[in-house]
Amino acid sequence: MHELNIKNYAHIGDAVYEVFIREHTILMTSNLKKLHKYTVYFVNAGFQTELLEKITPFLTESELELARRARNIPTSSARRINRTLHSSATSLEVVLGYNYIHNKARYNELTVIMENLIDFSLFKSV
Repeated sequence: MHELNIKNYAHIGDAVYEVFIREHTILMTSNLKKLHKYTVYFVNAGFQTELLEKITPFLTESELELARRARNIPTSSARRINRTLHSSATSLEVVLGYNYIHNKARYNELTVIMENLIDFSLFKSV
């Protein structure tokens, strides 16, 4: 399997992270308005940055290197978001995307770690 551009890993990582979150938020409510609210709560640069900080002790040296490289990806100046937050969120997405493509077992390990670190009980089931 060949290496992809780091932006490609971020692209797929963004998608698999959102699916990971949606797999949990669909269990929280059947109300579409609340479902969207819960998903947005967990899928945003601020939350992803906090999550990256929490999983960092569990990352391998190569994953830490990927995250470091991802923080240096140039971003569009059109973004209406704090560049530091966006870079950290992208780092999480790159780590997830890389593992999703190259090492599904490790990707699954990371999702278990994230499940244990994210407090999905913040919102009660409706």
